[in-house]
Amino acid sequence: MHSAVLLIEFGSIILGLGLLGRFAGRFRISPIPLYLLAGLAFGEGGLLPLGASEEFVATGAEIGVILLLLMLGLEYTATDLVSNLKTHYPSGLVDCALNALPGAAVALLLGWGPVAAVVLAGVTWISSSGVIAKVLGDLGRVGNRETPVILSVLVLEDLAMAVYLPIVTALVAGVGLMAGSVTLAIALGAAGLVLFLAVRYGRLISRFVSSDDPEKLLLVVLGLTILVAGVAQQLQVSAAVGAFLVGIALSGEVAEGAHTLLSPLRDLFAAVFFVFFGLHTDPSSIPPVLLPALGLAVVTALTKIATGYWAARRAGISVKGRWRAGGALVARGEFSIVIAGLAVSAGIEPSLGPLATAYVLILVVLGPLTARYTEPVATWWSRRRETGRPEPAPRTAEAEAPVAD
Repeated sequence: MHSAVLLIEFGSIILGLGLLGRFAGRFRISPIPLYLLAGLAFGEGGLLPLGASEEFVATGAEIGVILLLLMLGLEYTATDLVSNLKTHYPSGLVDCALNALPGAAVALLLGWGPVAAVVLAGVTWISSSGVIAKVLGDLGRVGNRETPVILSVLVLEDLAMAVYLPIVTALVAGVGLMAGSVTLAIALGAAGLVLFLAVRYGRLISRFVSSDDPEKLLLVVLGLTILVAGVAQQLQVSAAVGAFLVGIALSGEVAEGAHTLLSPLRDLFAAVFFVFFGLHTDPSSIPPVLLPALGLAVVTALTKIATGYWAARRAGISVKGRWRAGGALVARGEFSIVIAGLAVSAGIEPSLGPLATAYVLILVVLGPLTARYTEPVATWWSRRRETGRPEPAPRTAEAEAPVAD
């Protein structure tokens, strides 16, 4: 009987997510806010709380995080990451300063403490690579001059996660200073070691994993990723970082083949992850934090636009391209929820989950709009300012005449 209820509940969830995804695709919007809303509806305090399938959904959500980070890692080679770090690191530093500080400041102003401040800083810092990539494709901007700048900022954020997530993991664990330092050192050392192996021996790893049989390739890549993610979690590195580094280590035809095979699985389990996050957020807890979430969303939307503008200006992009780059970076999504999920699971601050949910819902909807309209609005405003300036007074003949000595 329990098994039958589990199958009915989980089947209903998957079917509902499929219908929501089709609805979002028809209107060319990100399905993430719909998945979060579905989680709120099925969670505690929602319209139809789940019972039997919650533990199963939790396991699926963990796999979803692993696959999200694996697929992100497959987009880049280790050489690309090192090259981007050397060339565009100033943009990454500006991005961190402008977008992490507002989150940390709000957490401290709300009295949540330093650990919650570090977590909320990450939530407001990291843009959604998935949403942004989809928006750029939908708007036909993949070949634009500003697009490499946008991707460079995203790559630097992804690389920063390999350092940031172990720090957050150690902090939310609540260990002492000495134990925390040791844990953090192990985490960073393990992350650095895997990155070194990816740079130095990436081809050998890809050759070991490579197979002409799609079934064998899928099993080897998926098994290796989950294994490394588990070991990484044991070392307090975070399973997500382990998966990300596996993706970086794979390159060439192996990465392309794995990307094609794993994309449907990624989409399935990622949707489950967003639902699971919503399940653990009581809808009644969102209204009290809605105002801070809205204010934080407005501020960090502006700081992201400023980040993109500055990075594009540094790369010599035209003014219109700078505004397009800034508007494209506004969306937050999967990473913000992953970071908030670490704190929610550890019970750091009860209101952090609802605030992060509201924040992501606002910006995942606002992001595609800013990507489309930031440049036209900035151009219109610039023209209006120019036409509103008073005309200089015409010089008369008397004024132009030379003054006699």
